[in-house]
Amino acid sequence: MPLEFSSADEAPPFRDVITVLDDEDCRTIISVLDEPMTVPEIAEAADLPLSTTYRKLDRLTEAQLASETTGVRHGRHHKSRYIVDFDRISVDLDDELEFRVDIDRSNPALGLWSDVKQEF
Repeated sequence: MPLEFSSADEAPPFRDVITVLDDEDCRTIISVLDEPMTVPEIAEAADLPLSTTYRKLDRLTEAQLASETTGVRHGRHHKSRYIVDFDRISVDLDDELEFRVDIDRSNPALGLWSDVKQEF
């Protein structure tokens, strides 16, 4: 049964999306990311060790379900923040019995944070 994305260009592999969504720690991180947060903030909110939080955020960004943005701090240093990069994910079986994954990124706030990331 072939797998196909109905999302825009450069969609992540189906297996990456499903694997991340099957991971309880990744789902917990998604649930706490209602605004841009630093890794220590995410770890505290999700009640996870920092090392686990870094690993899970890597998986979420590789699956294109979270994005890293750069925040400005006093002085020369910048602080990375993460934000959820989707509104909705759906998996459907079409008329040809092929799986389709739709990743809806229509939330206007997500576009705002993408623009911020690109400016830095």
